[in-house]
Amino acid sequence: MNITTGIQNKPIKAVIYGPEGIGKTTFAAQFPKPLFIDTEGSTARLDVARTDTPSSLAMLTSMLTELRNDTHGFRTIVLDTADWAEKLCIKAACSKKEGITGIEDFGYGKGYVYVYEEMGRILNLLTDLWEKGLNIVITAHAAIRKFEQPDEMGSYDRWELKLINSPKCNVCAMLKEWADMVLFANYKTYSVAVDKEGKKRKAQGEGQRVMYTSHNPCWDAKNRFGLAPELPFDFGQIAHLFDAAPAPAPAPQPAIHSVPQTRVAVPAPTTVSAPDPSPVPVQTAPQLSIPEGLPAALKDLMRANGVDESDIRLVVSQRGYFPYDTPLTNYPPDFIEGVLIAAWGQMLPLIKENQKEPFADGVPF
Repeated sequence: MNITTGIQNKPIKAVIYGPEGIGKTTFAAQFPKPLFIDTEGSTARLDVARTDTPSSLAMLTSMLTELRNDTHGFRTIVLDTADWAEKLCIKAACSKKEGITGIEDFGYGKGYVYVYEEMGRILNLLTDLWEKGLNIVITAHAAIRKFEQPDEMGSYDRWELKLINSPKCNVCAMLKEWADMVLFANYKTYSVAVDKEGKKRKAQGEGQRVMYTSHNPCWDAKNRFGLAPELPFDFGQIAHLFDAAPAPAPAPQPAIHSVPQTRVAVPAPTTVSAPDPSPVPVQTAPQLSIPEGLPAALKDLMRANGVDESDIRLVVSQRGYFPYDTPLTNYPPDFIEGVLIAAWGQMLPLIKENQKEPFADGVPF
């Protein structure tokens, strides 16, 4: 048993949520050296590093797995946004069973259980990155929901994460428990009387953006850093939290040895012939063969991982599903969604292993 004491300086797991247009993405872009996994395309107007927009849960999982193997020098991973990632989980859950067109078609809340499990896997991959020394930021939209406490009379409205919140699939609660810091961003409003008796009131504000860091009956928020309950929605208010966080260790540099300063005889300059002006051939990456009739989610996975049509046909034939000469466009739609896309994480290692082996014109011997 290993016992430690004292404060541990670790990277931060943060959730930032609020109404649309409040500036969540811009705020997240100020974290140390961020890489955005932009699920909804909201970073187009920002000068940030971003991945391709994941069009399927398999593509999102593949990106996180690759980052786990190589962080590419980034210090923060931003998943923007959680509610759009949840939509990918719902789409993947619906592809598990033929004839399912919506999450409610499963019945008895079973579909929501699938979504909860898939979101849990995403958080596990993000936790792996956090353990490698990266800050994790998840943005989300906010929604007003009716809330009723079991020990109180009546109900009231409050702001919550715009995620599934049901007894069998409380993604909202799972995300709040996972994070070190949940910040709720909103516009500052005031209640003012409009009559002399003060019975009629209306909301008023000047567009001031604030963030709330502690729990309130009207919103969800928390932090483990002793922040004030209300702060201006400005990254400078939390920038000090990252000054103490250790940066990933830099790559070792070769040792530099001091050289005695001595005079060296310099030879006379020699005539150097001009280089051959003939152009040097440029090596280009091979063009991938991806049929146009395939779903966009599968084409995105193939491009992102350098997978050709022949690569998939080979694995499919090896597993005994269809003959090798069967075009991908002839595969049944449920096979493409349920096997090629949903089980991409299991297929890709087989494809990469085959790519190492020599085949004649892509056809197995």
